[in-house]
Amino acid sequence: MRVRREYLEDLEKLKSDVLRMGELAQMAAKNAIEALVNHDKDLAARILEENSVIDGVEFEIENRCMRLLALQQPMAIDLRTIGTSLKIITDFDRISDLAGDIAEIVLKIADEPYAKPLIDIPRISEITQGMIADCLEAFESQRIEKLEDFSERDDLVDALFGQIRRELISIMIENPRTITSVSHLIFIGLHQERIADHACNIASRIVYMVTGERRKLE
Repeated sequence: MRVRREYLEDLEKLKSDVLRMGELAQMAAKNAIEALVNHDKDLAARILEENSVIDGVEFEIENRCMRLLALQQPMAIDLRTIGTSLKIITDFDRISDLAGDIAEIVLKIADEPYAKPLIDIPRISEITQGMIADCLEAFESQRIEKLEDFSERDDLVDALFGQIRRELISIMIENPRTITSVSHLIFIGLHQERIADHACNIASRIVYMVTGERRKLE
């Protein structure tokens, strides 16, 4: 009984750590766009500093997964939970890296006026934040209803990014002096589009964890 209790405690700690990492990655992505909108270089710098915390949590999760697999020989949904955890922390890490990439751009351009008002970029951020939040809720509750429309949400992000890119390219053509600043905004849009892709990867893994069914949500 003692071994079983320790196993269940370790499994719960694993889930808790995965949720913590996901929340940190979500906050980094949210703060990156907030720093962009508010020209906030201090917030951008803090995002880069805090990336090491996320890396540390990822390392702890990997070690816990390996110990559970090696010592407990989990079965069924427990095994899928551990495997899913190992997979989705890579996506969470990539989301935090992309937030760091946006923060680095903010540090370069925050002192300049932007080439166009920031309307669609914050809108994409709102969508991706909702996707990540729904992934975290589904991982914790094992209820996947909110993940069913991820393909549609990803399509919306793709469409918004395409619109942003077309508008910004037009600005560059009309005024070549804006090429550098406009290019930075295009990359920020691209980074957000990739965050949505990682959220879809996470959602697909959680669907597998809960149902045992492999489905691609993108």
